[in-house]
Amino acid sequence: MPASSRAPSRLLLTSIAVVAVLFGACSAPAATPSPTAVPSALPTASPAPAASPSPAPSPTPAAAFPVTVTDDLAGSVTLAAEPKKVVSLTPAATEILFAVGAGSRTVAKAEDIDPYPPEAGALPIVSTYKGIDVEKIVALGADLVVADALNPPDAITKIRGLGIPVIVLAATSIDGALHDIELIGDAVGEHGPAADLTASMRVRFDQLKAAAAGLEKVRVFYEIGGGDTIYTVPDPSIYAEMLRLAGSDPITTDSSYVIPLEKIVAADPQVILIADGTPISDVRKRAGWDTMTAVKDGAIVVISDSLVTRPGPRLVDGLAALIAAIHPDAVVPTPIPAS
Repeated sequence: MPASSRAPSRLLLTSIAVVAVLFGACSAPAATPSPTAVPSALPTASPAPAASPSPAPSPTPAAAFPVTVTDDLAGSVTLAAEPKKVVSLTPAATEILFAVGAGSRTVAKAEDIDPYPPEAGALPIVSTYKGIDVEKIVALGADLVVADALNPPDAITKIRGLGIPVIVLAATSIDGALHDIELIGDAVGEHGPAADLTASMRVRFDQLKAAAAGLEKVRVFYEIGGGDTIYTVPDPSIYAEMLRLAGSDPITTDSSYVIPLEKIVAADPQVILIADGTPISDVRKRAGWDTMTAVKDGAIVVISDSLVTRPGPRLVDGLAALIAAIHPDAVVPTPIPAS
């Protein structure tokens, strides 16, 4: 995620001091789908005709290589052949690789305190908040590295200097996150599955946005890191976009992610979202917080940060979670498959 749009949450605060790993990190409610109609029974006098065998599905054509893609930093990357050993330097990219069908070709990943999917748990770690292990990436025989704009530029330059293609992701919007899924799909020869995934995500986003469109806007403060220094989402950013789609008027900050307590108090949030694991009881006890409407009303909610701040396939789940947290009485629709 780009430095201007990645949230230093529980998943990212470890890399705010030494910019190295990224998370990560949306959706809104809609109407319940009508039940599928059940066909009437066949007349007893006429036996049902035997079902004709379904035609065998046509094999998916192999992706054409070489292929050239342009990453989010306008870097042109040419891949001579389908990558067989892919390294992910961000948890969001790890999720995308598995979701588009390249999980079996992913040979290493970034450290992730909230690992997903489970199948990725056993992969060796080559990127932590301390830096990137370039030598290990080379030893694994990597033929593609998927990085993020928060990964150390010098490490990316070194990897490229060794002849290994690197794609850098830097989504600053929901549309940008969907584009990145398709970008990775193109790079690994999985264009079809990636396009199917983003199509289904767009359907879900539309359902959720429609369900939240009529909700009253609530002043929301989303704390992605607390203590002596308080962090929240920048404006503009993909996270502020998600909060707005979820039916809120988010209290935001600049690209530093740091927000003064005085600004929070003056904004008087009606709902406080906590993403860093801080106990709700501790928030209530903070000096100066007892004057806020959210604290007085007990409207402090813990939310799964990896869903909201990780720009990957589960962004739609993140939006659904935001709607439910901000508007507990709202009906969040169940997913409806794309037609």
